[in-house]
Amino acid sequence: MAARNTARKRAFQVLFEADQRGADVVTVLADWVKNSHSDPQQPPVSEYTMELVEGYAPKARRIDELISQYAVDWTLDRMPVVDRNILRLGAYELIWVDGTPDAVVLDEAVSLAKEFSTDESPAFINGLLARFKDLKPSLRRDEA
Repeated sequence: MAARNTARKRAFQVLFEADQRGADVVTVLADWVKNSHSDPQQPPVSEYTMELVEGYAPKARRIDELISQYAVDWTLDRMPVVDRNILRLGAYELIWVDGTPDAVVLDEAVSLAKEFSTDESPAFINGLLARFKDLKPSLRRDEA
């Protein structure tokens, strides 16, 4: 679905910008929404983009813990910023969003990596998110 694809890409861009600026993701999202209303050149921010970013925000610390725990030989700080934020978004959608099939989440994350990151990134992102997919029941249980 092209609309969801675009929404994920925008959510990734919001997370990336927040990471680069050291800003809160919800604040960056609010800036994007405000700019989309005041500047006709700016694309609109979809409901799904807002759902992804606003859903990710309260889980951000837990998601970073999971990425740090399962990314073999990679610390969060050493990871390319693009990869880190694709993983953050993918982990949130994979573990906590029930409406999207797991295979779609993995495919979309890999597509983002192919578009925005290095040649090695798609395999790295696919592998780590596949691990989260396998652990999903226990990860969700740990949250309860």
